[in-house]
Amino acid sequence: MKAVVNIFLKEGVLDPQGKAIHHALDAMNFEGVEDVRMGKQIVLKLSTTSKEKALAEVEKMAQEILANTVIEDYTIEIVE
Repeated sequence: MKAVVNIFLKEGVLDPQGKAIHHALDAMNFEGVEDVRMGKQIVLKLSTTSKEKALAEVEKMAQEILANTVIEDYTIEIVE
């Protein structure tokens, strides 16, 4: 079983990497991109076969170490 954790800055937190990417896209004449937010993805391979147990464990990991919950939000997807 795999868990995919997507971590991204909370709305209102400045994102200099996102701004730099947006600027580069504009400079390369890519049109229609209104905003860019940079994030990170963590993929965990888990030994458990219980989706509920996996979600609870990964939620605890995200809260305690994977994300800085003061400035970051996250989503978790469990893939069997």
